[in-house]
Amino acid sequence: MTAEGVRRRGRRAPTGLPQLAWRSIVNPYRPVEILSPDQVEAIHRASLRILREIGVEVLGDRALDLFAAAGADVDRTRRNIRLDDGLVETLVGLAPAEFIVHARNPARDLFLGGNHLVFGAVGGPAFVTDLDRGRRPGNIADFCDYVRVIGALDIVQQEGGGPLEPTDLPVPTRHLDMYQALATLLDKSWQSLGAGRMVVDDAIEVHCLIRGIDRDELARSPSVMTIINSNSPLRLDGPMSDGLIEMAIHGQPVVATPFTLAGAMTPVSLAGALAQQNAEALFMVALSQIARPGAPMIYGGFTSNVDMRTGSPAFGTPEYVKAAFATGQLARRYRLPWRSSNATASSVVDAQAAYESEMSVWGSILGGVNLLYQGAGWLEGGLTASFEKLIVDAEILQMMAEVLVPFQVDEASLGFDSIAEVGAGGHFFGTAHTLERYETAFYRPLLSDWRNFETWHEDGARTATERANRIWKQLLADAVEPPMDPPVRAALDAFVTRRKKEIAAAM
Repeated sequence: MTAEGVRRRGRRAPTGLPQLAWRSIVNPYRPVEILSPDQVEAIHRASLRILREIGVEVLGDRALDLFAAAGADVDRTRRNIRLDDGLVETLVGLAPAEFIVHARNPARDLFLGGNHLVFGAVGGPAFVTDLDRGRRPGNIADFCDYVRVIGALDIVQQEGGGPLEPTDLPVPTRHLDMYQALATLLDKSWQSLGAGRMVVDDAIEVHCLIRGIDRDELARSPSVMTIINSNSPLRLDGPMSDGLIEMAIHGQPVVATPFTLAGAMTPVSLAGALAQQNAEALFMVALSQIARPGAPMIYGGFTSNVDMRTGSPAFGTPEYVKAAFATGQLARRYRLPWRSSNATASSVVDAQAAYESEMSVWGSILGGVNLLYQGAGWLEGGLTASFEKLIVDAEILQMMAEVLVPFQVDEASLGFDSIAEVGAGGHFFGTAHTLERYETAFYRPLLSDWRNFETWHEDGARTATERANRIWKQLLADAVEPPMDPPVRAALDAFVTRRKKEIAAAM
């Protein structure tokens, strides 16, 4: 059997659903470069000017102190920090170009950087929805079920820091229940919360427990990852800066992501939006390197635009795609892995959700993205996690993964003998060349239905969204919790119980 045939075996999950087997994804193609080298440098210089002449407002005292100690111009009255060009470039240059994120199951470790690509799940929505129960506030039962489906989808390689907010749990200790669920229901990589020192520190301890290592070893082989957003324009909140610093001190990777929507939080022009995005991202990378030189960082790009008639965010737009192409070039200029997203503004799983997501994913992958965050499940501009959208996106991601596998060109694959055998006007269904390859020749979809109208109609005439509803339910019903050694589980449960008591006592 050919190497391609071996790769295509193992598509069938224990559920019987056709899935691609887990694999490290590599993008073999040259990224699209929308900017000339001179234009990249023009944006770079504009970003340095923003940091040098305008600066960033920082609401966290720890960040102010670190920047002051590093020689930045710190105005404590205005909480404004300005950085000279040399300091920015020196600090940003300390961050590594690539690194590995270690999962509980070493077979699920992730390589970030170079031409490697990681598909992540949705993270952070306040609401959850499915066809049966509709849109509702996030809750811990749905949280756990969503995580189980993420665990069952091999194409989704990293959980995104809580696929939805369990709003039925107390806020001060909610993160502990989330971490406990993520640590036990998944053996793949999962992200932590990032807003504050405490939630980061608890995530670090949980990862040490489930991997059986200490914090020094965790710093050498990181597992925790989180998203840190600047509050655009040009503000870094206290909890965000504290979380970033705590992550960096312990050598854990941070995805530094400005939330830049052109026309609202940045200038309306893409060049201006990218210059501001770049300035804010570089500022956060610089802070991480002051806290711990060499701390792993990912350059986060999330520049899109708003609907100028309503002010609503828009995603999957031509502007979003062009910004993704340019962001990839900027990140490569600084030798940093970069993050983009699968985003849509649609409120339901419909054609708009599909084509906006497809635009977002194509823009990211053609731009050379390393981490596709929010890769599966995002709906309603990030307000809602959808069970059906998770399956639609898994299909998109599987198809993209297959596009990234080059096809063979050799004597056998050129099929001359088969062409000669069939001749003019025949068909290839029964040729030896076809019979040797038909089971593995083409991508087999998870969701798409390629039957003719009559067969499809007689079988219930279900839409893609309705089929997705059936698929996630089957994945959930068949989900198996990955094994965890009983002493490790006992230590994790004891830690969560102890920390809840400590937090309650301190309130």
